[in-house]
Amino acid sequence: MTWALLLLSLVFILYWLFVYSEGAYLGKHAVIGLYDWAASRYDRIKNIYPQDDAEHLALPLLENLSHVTEPLILDVATGTARLPLALLRQWHFHGRVIGLDLSRSMLGVAQKRIHNQSHRASLIRQDAMVLPFPNQRFDAVTCLESLEFLPRPGDALREMVRVLRPGGQFLISNRVGVDALFFPGRVHPTAALEQDLARLGLTEVQSRPWQVHYTLIDARKPAPTATSAPSQNPDE
Repeated sequence: MTWALLLLSLVFILYWLFVYSEGAYLGKHAVIGLYDWAASRYDRIKNIYPQDDAEHLALPLLENLSHVTEPLILDVATGTARLPLALLRQWHFHGRVIGLDLSRSMLGVAQKRIHNQSHRASLIRQDAMVLPFPNQRFDAVTCLESLEFLPRPGDALREMVRVLRPGGQFLISNRVGVDALFFPGRVHPTAALEQDLARLGLTEVQSRPWQVHYTLIDARKPAPTATSAPSQNPDE
């Protein structure tokens, strides 16, 4: 009985480490390796539907960017280019989108999906901890289903805010509900993440439900004023 219980516990731990938490507790290279391995079937695993991505991701983002004629958008941890594709499918999107990721295989799948849109979309293999862009470069920065897998999410958030232009739009997701219980120390309540974004100087921070285990958090980077106080770093 004891051996059976130990074996069952070991199977559960391995399943949690490699499948449920997708290598998040095994380090960056484990996460990259697992995404490389699953890249060709990632969209099927996630049950991604283009119409849902248009309704919940692309259209709200473009509405918030309606004042920008040709917005430049950065999608951090782009994976198979889910968000770039959702944007490119909208007839009224006339800007450009850059997708950034560390998984070569995920980027390979993404490249095949956007190959006929190379004049409007590009992909970069780069760590989210150090974004290779100057300050205030993008009209919008997004990061979906990824913060819980980054080794230092606070650093990634600061980098994303750094490259966002004043008046620019910020969009991230946060794992919630029962699913979040399987990511101890990696996932925080949405209210706490909203406070982190406010400490980074973002305003108009609002949350909305998305999928089963996520909320989306929208925010804006305000234009600087003479009386603006310096922002603080969020606690990681």
